[in-house]
This record gives sequence, structure tokens and C-alpha cells, in this order.
Amino acid sequence: MNWDEHVDPCYLIKGGLVIDGTGAPACAADVLVRAGYIIDVVSPGSADAAAGFISVDISGLTLSPGFIDVHSHADNAPLLGWDDTSKILQGITTEVVGNCGFSLAPLRPDAADEFERFTSRLFPKSSFPWASFAHFLDLTDDAGYVTNYVPLVGHGALRIGALGMSPRQAEGDEQRAMARGLDAAMAAGAFGLSSGLVYTPGAYAEPAELAKLVATLPHDAVYATHIRGEGTRLMSSLQEAIDVAWSAPCRLQISHLKANGRSNWGMVASALDLLDRERERGLRVTHDAYPYTAGSTTLVACLPPWAQAGGDAATMVRLRDRAVLRDIRAAIEDDESPIWENFIAGAGYTGVQIASSQSHEFEGFTLASVAGQLGVSAFDALIHVLTRNDLHVSMVLFSMADGDVETALASPHTMIGSDGLPPGLGGRPHPRQYGTFPRVLARYQRDKGIFDLPEAVRKMTGLPAEVFGLRDRGIIRAGMAADLVAFNAATIADRATYDSPEDSPVGIEWVMVGGDVAVHRGQWLGRRCGIRLERG
Repeated sequence: MNWDEHVDPCYLIKGGLVIDGTGAPACAADVLVRAGYIIDVVSPGSADAAAGFISVDISGLTLSPGFIDVHSHADNAPLLGWDDTSKILQGITTEVVGNCGFSLAPLRPDAADEFERFTSRLFPKSSFPWASFAHFLDLTDDAGYVTNYVPLVGHGALRIGALGMSPRQAEGDEQRAMARGLDAAMAAGAFGLSSGLVYTPGAYAEPAELAKLVATLPHDAVYATHIRGEGTRLMSSLQEAIDVAWSAPCRLQISHLKANGRSNWGMVASALDLLDRERERGLRVTHDAYPYTAGSTTLVACLPPWAQAGGDAATMVRLRDRAVLRDIRAAIEDDESPIWENFIAGAGYTGVQIASSQSHEFEGFTLASVAGQLGVSAFDALIHVLTRNDLHVSMVLFSMADGDVETALASPHTMIGSDGLPPGLGGRPHPRQYGTFPRVLARYQRDKGIFDLPEAVRKMTGLPAEVFGLRDRGIIRAGMAADLVAFNAATIADRATYDSPEDSPVGIEWVMVGGDVAVHRGQWLGRRCGIRLERG
């Protein structure tokens, strides 16, 4: 079928098993779509004579709501000169962006240089022809979306606008400036606030600063937090997030629940026990996870927060001072009393792999391997890679146990998030950017059976739609938007690996976004069918 032949087509999708996103068992049903919405779900064959409907036979396939990636960093995707298909080819039709305190707006014009250096730690370097969150969204709206766009505003962006990269607490006027920025972003269309408390400047914020901001959020908003520690300090960091959330009316979302570092393996069960107890007390808290034992973030996050105070220029000065380097090395290699999220202590130099860099040197190699190539210590290799690339380096971090991944995924309150880094960085990214959702369905549902298929789909559709207030998404029923994915449950699989991370999955037959077919027979059709969703 030539999908381009029809304008505003009506579809009769027949012959498949429907999993509706609520957790209910699969059932044989036909689905009728008109003008971008599901108009009916009927028994098989009962609508075969529907006049004017294009018949789409999906015999042998499973039809589900389009998947919702609740933890994405593809804020920049609409503004690229090319289409980022890494998510749509997984069956993802909606992405929640602006996570971990990183958002591309707002920015204060007189702090533009500092903001650009901050964002370029995570995003590809680019110009910023906007200031307000509203203007940024106007530009992404004009550019169009491959997948539906659900933006959060980052605490890091708000803080830089108020007090830059200063390693101190926000004072009265600065706190009020952040609150005004948050209010303006919410009015422009943000779904909530995110924080990244292992990253500077978020790491400098005390709980009281966060609580004052979160308390201003409306009931239907979300506070999503990359907590202060996911290793030795996992439990205390969760408790901090819980305490902040109890002061607010909104939902709490724990980003990428995990236990980093071999000495902390097994702690996810205790973390879930804590969260379950808070839920029993009435706290609206959920979490997301990805199906890999490696994470990925910026390499500069391996430095202690004090070494990053004042921004990139000040950090680079420290990295060229031998006396300061001795203190940094002592902090990194002392794992007896960690007072910050020490990624090297958790993974070791052999567990840190360069993903992308400004110079494109050493991509795909671990710090230990780089040290061998250079004939220096692993610590010196870390400093060499950072200074050689002006800190613009991303890494893949091997630091988790598969048992913890299974435990996190199995919780009925866990959603799925890719946590893929922004598109356009190049290099050798984490395969989760290309394979997260098929991997959950293949490895953890079909092969390991830690939940059944309807529950796996609920984690990817109905549950995130409920948490983020996407009222017409995430469920197959009359009146809902026609975001749909047809996949082969027996063959769906991720193909992206750490050595070949950009390989597309198999088993996704077609994807529909708002009633338009965007993927057919696993191939992107080249149309940006997504929209920016509105809260409430």
C-alpha cells in the first residue's frame, strides 16, 4: 500500500490481537480510526463492510498503543536538519524530554555563554535563538516532531538563569527568579520540573531550594528527579526526594531507578520497599528504568562537584593545576567515605567507556584501555580525554547488576524510559537509544517472563499516560488518539549493541502517530506526524 495516496484516511485495522494498555488480557478485535482518533473497537469481522475505510490486515501481529518513552533527552530532535528515527522505529510515539535538570530553555540573555557551556556537556553544540521557554516551544512547533513531545523544564536551566554555576545556596531574589521561570515554563506548556542532583549546578542545591520550587507545581504536574546518589547513597537520596515531594501537590517521578556499583548490588529491592511504604501512606510516586546494566552520561560527571564550581572555564583551570589534580584524584579514588556520586568508584576505570567526544578520539574504548594506549595512569587518561575535548565527552558506564534491573522493571509502578542521550552527538552511543522498548518485550518479557505481555505494554503506555496526564493517549479505546504500534510478539527484538549501537530493532511492522502511518514494514516513511502535547 502507498500510504501517501490518502489524505485524512480512515482505517479498519483487523486480524490482530489487541493489547489495550490497561493490563487487560489480549483479545482479538478490529479497530476503526478516523481523523486521527480511534472511533470504535469491535469484534473481529463485524466492521468488514465499513464504507470508506482502508482495510489494514495485521494477522499474526499484536496491536498496542504507541509506546511512551518517559525519560528522553531528545529535546533538540525537532531542531535537527534531519529526522531522528531512533525512537519511532522502536514503536515509541511520545517522548518526555527535559529530564535530569537539563532543558534547552529558559535562558537569561546575559547568562547565555554559561548556559551554552552547561548544555553542551549533554547536547550537541548549537546556537540558541530563543530566551523564554515559550519561544523555544514555538520554534520546535514550527520545526515539527517525529514523535509527540512532552516537555519538562530543567532545574539546572532555571538555576543558571538565577545564579549561574555558583556552588552556593540560592538567596531570596534568586529563589524567586527560579520560581518565576518555572511558572512561565508551566504556562508555556511544560508538564513539570526535572532535577539532576548528581550534576552541577543541581548538585549545589539543598532540599529546601527544591521543595520551594516543587511546592508551586499544580496537582497534575510531575517532579522528575535524578536523585543525588544511586550508589552508596541510594536510600538517603530517595528519602530526600520523598521529603521534597511530601511538601508538594504534584506527582514524584524517580528517574532511572538503579543501584550503581558492585558493593551496592541488591539495593533496588530495599529502594522499592521504601517507595511502596510511601505509596501506602498516599504519596503519588512512580519510577522508570531501562533494560541494561550500563548507563550513560557526561564524562565530566566523574569529577567531584567542587572541581566543577564556576563552570567549564574554572574547571579547565583546575584540570591543569597539578596540586588540584592531586586532590581530585584522591577524591575519585577514595571510595571509603563517598560524599558525592563517584562514578569511578562504582564502575572502575575498566567500566567507563568513551561514547562520543569533540575530537572523536578513543570512542568505544574504556579509560583503562586509553591509559594503556597513552602509557599513563587511568586517572591521567581521564584528565587527558576531558581536557583534550574541553569537557565535551559522553560515556557509557558499566556499573549495574542484571538482577537489580529485573527487580526494578518488575515493579508494577515502573515505567520504561530509554534515557538515550540527545541525537546528533555521533560516536558510539549507548544502545538503549535504539533498542530499549523492543529489548524489554524480547529479553525481559518473552525470554525471562518477569511480567506478561499485557503488563509490559501497560508499563509502556497506559501507566505513563496516567502519570503524565496524557488524557487521550496510552489506551486503545474509542475517543483516544490513534497512536498505535503493530508488532510481532514472537520475533520482536533489539539489535543495537555496545559495539554496533545504532542498529534498528526487528519485529515492529508499522507505527501510527495521530492516525498517520509513520513506519511501514519497519521503515520510516519520512513524515513528521507528531505534535507537542498539552497538559490536562
